[in-house]
Amino acid sequence: MKRLLYSDLLKWKQGARRKPLILNGARQVGKTWLLKSFGKQEYAKVAYINFELADNLEYVFSDFNVARIVRALSAMSGVDITPHDTFIILDEAQEYPRALTALKYFCEDAPDYHIAVAGSLLGLTLHSGVSFPVGKVDMLQLYPMVFSEFVEAVHSRQMAETLRETRWDVINALHTQYVELLRQYYYVGGMPGVVSAYCNGEGPMAVRQLQQQILKGYTDDFSKHAESREVPRIKLIWDGIPRSLAKENKKFRYADIKSGGRASQFEIALQWLIDTGVVYKVNRITTPNMPLRFYEENNVFKLFTLDVGLMGAMMQVAAENVLIGDKIFMEYKGAFTELFVCTQLVTRQIPIFYYGNNSSRVEVDFVVQNGNWIVPIEVKSEENVHSKSLRTFIGSHPDLKGIRFSMKPYADQGWMKNIPLYACGEIIK
Repeated sequence: MKRLLYSDLLKWKQGARRKPLILNGARQVGKTWLLKSFGKQEYAKVAYINFELADNLEYVFSDFNVARIVRALSAMSGVDITPHDTFIILDEAQEYPRALTALKYFCEDAPDYHIAVAGSLLGLTLHSGVSFPVGKVDMLQLYPMVFSEFVEAVHSRQMAETLRETRWDVINALHTQYVELLRQYYYVGGMPGVVSAYCNGEGPMAVRQLQQQILKGYTDDFSKHAESREVPRIKLIWDGIPRSLAKENKKFRYADIKSGGRASQFEIALQWLIDTGVVYKVNRITTPNMPLRFYEENNVFKLFTLDVGLMGAMMQVAAENVLIGDKIFMEYKGAFTELFVCTQLVTRQIPIFYYGNNSSRVEVDFVVQNGNWIVPIEVKSEENVHSKSLRTFIGSHPDLKGIRFSMKPYADQGWMKNIPLYACGEIIK
């Protein structure tokens, strides 16, 4: 399977000012596979060490003498590590955070070594007060597979490239095929192991079983890695996200998951979920001015899970409701559609918010900042595309131009562009 982040890894390898790399991302998004695949194709040798299985890490990182560390890593991996032609992969590095500190010395004393660090819960480690090598590392974030990656994996590279190039004449002609693939993506999602099984002929029930295994891994992490007093709160938030997205007003409310629930009770638990990469938080803005972060409200927000397929498994949505007909696009009050759009936009790593205020019923599903542009976005799960909120918003801010994602083909209406839902990840670049 092709991952789009591969090109970023190539740029890292070839960079004149390359530093040790930290590849962050949630569990099961394909970090290990991608690094191993990259190493196999781009280097003469790969030295792989999994910290969950390794012994003697206290000795390896007892000090920060890089020459001694390299000798120890060579012995552990069974590979003679040499500069330039060996790719060193330290996996599950959260198991021994002192290794992150060692990256500073690789950067300063041995820049000719190509070393990458990954971990399923690395986001927690980076926010836990560990001596972090600020300015001494490069960082990349890996997410579940976006829709174009899914299309390339299960159907054809040509259709994926057409989507990425936003060739609207061809895309409109293939509209029916893209919609069919979108139905499949809503069910399968973008977790690489699940997509691989689906590509290899596994059916809907097997796909759902794999998704449930991933979800169990996440809940096991809650109990294993979070503070015991926070575990019940983490589970309440996690279980409450699908219910929140299925409401007409998708604003997340602590009182909906626990009677009398308040932010002060749940803020640590929520940050834990965000740091692990399994939850995305989209704050509200009340003023669409640059920069948007000046106008965000941290206490008013929507929460999204990292993958539309996993949410289907959490909600136990039947395969026939997703894969047959248009029921998935018409029911669940747009929960899947708004989640799908969020997961595609997040990978662009641009500021994402939604618009609303307490004195007006106008609400815009997403507002993104793309360079010097502010783009209001309305999400429609069907072909019924009445856009009262977006039109009212643009009427009050005529210097902006809106985007509507819907099941209709591409069309430019002047004040707003209608973009096919399946192309939402390609329009913000």
